[in-house]
Amino acid sequence: MAELLNIEGLKVEVEGKEILKGLDLTVRAGEVHVIMGTNGAGKSTLFNAVMGHPKYTVTGGSIFFEGKDITRMPVDERAKAGIFMAFQAPIAVQGISVENFTRSAKSTISGETQRIMPFRKKLKAQMEELKMDSSYASRYVNDGFSGGERKKTEILQMCMLEPKLAMLDEIDSGLDVDAVRVVSQTVAKYHDEGNALMVITHHSEILQGLQPDVVHVLIDGKIVKSGGPELIQVIEEKGYDSFR
Repeated sequence: MAELLNIEGLKVEVEGKEILKGLDLTVRAGEVHVIMGTNGAGKSTLFNAVMGHPKYTVTGGSIFFEGKDITRMPVDERAKAGIFMAFQAPIAVQGISVENFTRSAKSTISGETQRIMPFRKKLKAQMEELKMDSSYASRYVNDGFSGGERKKTEILQMCMLEPKLAMLDEIDSGLDVDAVRVVSQTVAKYHDEGNALMVITHHSEILQGLQPDVVHVLIDGKIVKSGGPELIQVIEEKGYDSFR
């Protein structure tokens, strides 16, 4: 499988505090990687650093995507390269509808203007799969949305933008059991041999339909253990202390 993401010795600071302390990670096309760890371990920092969030300062190491060094690349260029991040706490965007926001993003990333009717048809079908009311397409992005609907909107954008690497930061947080199942099934359907998923979660329910290839335990800014899905059971039974 082709190597998509390669991180070497990554060190990241946030407001002068070092969060990631020399992290190494390789993700290949077709793989599902799960990142688990204690609160404050650096899981969200890792995703934001890969996405290029300006608040997260890389002080050491490198990030490569499809063999290209993207360590200093702007966020928009990373998105065009095929990287997507679903946020833990999606914000509302006033003045632009879900449909127009997503269509504009797709046009920018693909470099091709998206024709309204074909795009709208595909968007509607994707919303039906996520069990979202079609009226949400015309509403401002996340404006007045429940926590669950905001998370579904993130997954909707992922499916429409078709990234090569999708990073999902606690996408199951705040979802009820039925919504978790719908989101899990939709993400699993999207995933194929041509793309890769990275998932941060504290719960195993979201993973039932995703079949993770690699599970990483992140503690104090470093990956201290990597293995198969069996690590999830170890974490649930013994907690993170067993990895310290």
